[in-house]
Amino acid sequence: MRRVNFDLDVLRSFVTGMDLGSYARAAERLGRSTSAVSAQMKKLEEQAGTAIFRKSGRNLALTDAGQTMLSYARRLLDLNDEAATALHGADLEGWVRLGLQEDFGEALLPAILGQFARAHPKVRIEARVGRNADLIERIEKGQIDLALTWGQPGMDRASAPYITRIAEVPMCWITAARSDRGDFLTPDDVGARQMNLGDDPLPLVAFEPPCLLRDCATTALDRAGVAWRMAFVSPSLGGLWAATAAGLGVMVRTPIGLPGNLRVFDGGLPALPSLDLNLLGSESEPSDIVRRLADILMASVRDAMPGYLERLHAA
Repeated sequence: MRRVNFDLDVLRSFVTGMDLGSYARAAERLGRSTSAVSAQMKKLEEQAGTAIFRKSGRNLALTDAGQTMLSYARRLLDLNDEAATALHGADLEGWVRLGLQEDFGEALLPAILGQFARAHPKVRIEARVGRNADLIERIEKGQIDLALTWGQPGMDRASAPYITRIAEVPMCWITAARSDRGDFLTPDDVGARQMNLGDDPLPLVAFEPPCLLRDCATTALDRAGVAWRMAFVSPSLGGLWAATAAGLGVMVRTPIGLPGNLRVFDGGLPALPSLDLNLLGSESEPSDIVRRLADILMASVRDAMPGYLERLHAA
């Protein structure tokens, strides 16, 4: 089989076009003509040996092979950029302070720290896993440099000089995935046996206040006229996961970081809004060190997001 060496410039145009939703905008961003970018996409299909794009109305969409190509293209470009940064940024020295939600701590933190440490071995990084309100307060006080947080009402650049919206993530109702017998529960089982829907108040599992997701859950239930009671309160996400898995109640969270013994529940409870996932910085003009960590963090979250959302769509 003939080996194919994909052109990184072509892959960068491909990924940029998909991110911007237009290859005309990609051409402008990359300083190329639209015809040059079109030629690159034709070259990509020739190198791939299969169709990458398909017609979707007036727009181009990706084939299954195109989706696979996009995933690999991102990884190839990330590795290329990491190598370039390691060679040209190895002399960076100093320290950077990062804050993350518990949802991301186990799933993303090791990869982010590892990638950053390999690229910048002389930079010391301090990481804090905490709750949303605590991280935002620390950004406001300049106690950490970057924080991955949920969007709060009224958040503006007066409290966080640097704000980048990474994604919009749906909130959802979470319940146990298995019964005491170990078999998977159906939505009817959950409703009848675990959630006590009917005349009894809905048992909720939630963080201690203040908590943005707790407020959203109770507001949605109040507006829908659904009675509820607080069945379990904890200061830690691990405690909430355990209580929900034990069937003490339902909780509101996003699909991010959801353990295997829990599931998204879609059984007639009130609809919930989505949350903005933001990257906050304590300085309006981040240093080179902070900017590089921000780039790695945003790329990691965006790469992981499709996998998180699959669990929501499978509910």
